[in-house]
Amino acid sequence: MASFEELSNNRPRPAALCTLVLIAPLVVVTAAAQVRPETGQLDASPALFTVLAAINSAGYDAGADSASNHPLRAEVRQAIARRKPASLNAIRDFVREHRQEDSNWELRQYISYGLLVDGPPTFQFRLKDHQLPPDVAALAGLGPLLVRFYREAEIEELWLKAQPAFEEVIARYHEPASRAVLELNGYLRNPTSGYLGRRFQVYVDLLGAPNQIHVRSFLDEYFVVVTHSAEPHIADIRQSYLHYLLDPLATKYGEELEKKKGVGDYALGAPHLADHYKQDFLLLATRSLIRAVESRLAPASRRAAMVEQALREGFVLTPHFAEQLPAYEKQEQAMRLYFPELVIAIDLKKEERRLENVEFASGKTVRPVRTPPPPKPSELTGPQKTAEEAEDLYSREEMEKARQAWMRLLRETEEKRLHAKSYYGLARVAARQKNPELAEKLFEKTLELDPDPRERSWTLVYLGRLADLAGERETATGHYKAALAVDGGSAAARKAAEQGLKESFPKKE
Repeated sequence: MASFEELSNNRPRPAALCTLVLIAPLVVVTAAAQVRPETGQLDASPALFTVLAAINSAGYDAGADSASNHPLRAEVRQAIARRKPASLNAIRDFVREHRQEDSNWELRQYISYGLLVDGPPTFQFRLKDHQLPPDVAALAGLGPLLVRFYREAEIEELWLKAQPAFEEVIARYHEPASRAVLELNGYLRNPTSGYLGRRFQVYVDLLGAPNQIHVRSFLDEYFVVVTHSAEPHIADIRQSYLHYLLDPLATKYGEELEKKKGVGDYALGAPHLADHYKQDFLLLATRSLIRAVESRLAPASRRAAMVEQALREGFVLTPHFAEQLPAYEKQEQAMRLYFPELVIAIDLKKEERRLENVEFASGKTVRPVRTPPPPKPSELTGPQKTAEEAEDLYSREEMEKARQAWMRLLRETEEKRLHAKSYYGLARVAARQKNPELAEKLFEKTLELDPDPRERSWTLVYLGRLADLAGERETATGHYKAALAVDGGSAAARKAAEQGLKESFPKKE
């Protein structure tokens, strides 16, 4: 590796690195400026670079003596020390005040911050205050310090000089990461890595402690940040991408999965299964499916052993999913449509017999690097919390309180999908309060705001039922057919629509 000063003599390239775009069935490299935000990317971040350069110069020393460090870490430190930025003392105080006992979690909070701020020179949060995770909100005072530090330490120049080092490491990831994501897109029949309008992003970081993988999700963005290591973290990127694709399915069909929750009790006896899997059945089920998918993509000679290993570690549904996946492979639906079949097929009695005498591994599985648990959705705040509160009130049949909560949600946010959720809730309240004319108008307003597939399918079912009650059978039939055509709609709504096509909705209901 050339020294930092030698690298500075190379012709710098633009701050936006070449980006890996993963679109089944093609893998291409293009300029970052040409990439749509929702596509999968492998890149480096100037915001992360600035944040990590600042804390490295201000007392963050985790892994500083490790031979696995990239030389760039020490070279950036030395370059900043020579420049003696006036803001560094204030940043030292800030880092000292926000120090964590666990150095991995200390790095994690700054990585999260770097992911949620715009790049230099402003370092403004990309999300509203109520949307920020608590660990990031706690670092809000760092922004003004970074604005000064970026200018005083001449970070723009250091970032440009660092490009060859990032390019070299990214090149090591490019081919194996492309192959892994392409294979998973093909197996799950996912048409593009921009899944349901969401974004999967991998960032390479060369200034943090080596041999770490940090996975974070914020709203519709899913990030994997890998620090320097002797070998690329391809297996971890692969698992993270599977979580990115499968976590929304477990959430979407959570009600059906919860009916099978009894199976999760057996995992409580796995001595080395992480607590977050024991406490969250949906997460346990998702990781069990991930392990089953990985076994199906492995050579046939290794599959049984991989399933057995996953079971012994405590992923108790892996054998079930491994048995069901061959049937999935023989049909044509994508996993996002077929997933309910995997859940419905869980036979509690069969799984109880399978797990009755399972022997969990007595020794903890050894991993070469430490990985934080998969990202959990941030605790609901602001409009998201209001929406959850309104839905809860509706489920408890407190209609007037639910109506007020949904009205409050309309005032709290301008987000289109949340407005759709509000009108969908208000429409259901109007229907329950026997005001069909208002309910119909509110359901139609819901459709205008592009609701999520579940709410769209149910909205069309409700409109069909209202038309049936008004004696407009032809209109009702059109709504039921439209509900059946919603891609990714609710399975229960689909069943209701099928019933609506068979016979008119009875007035007594």
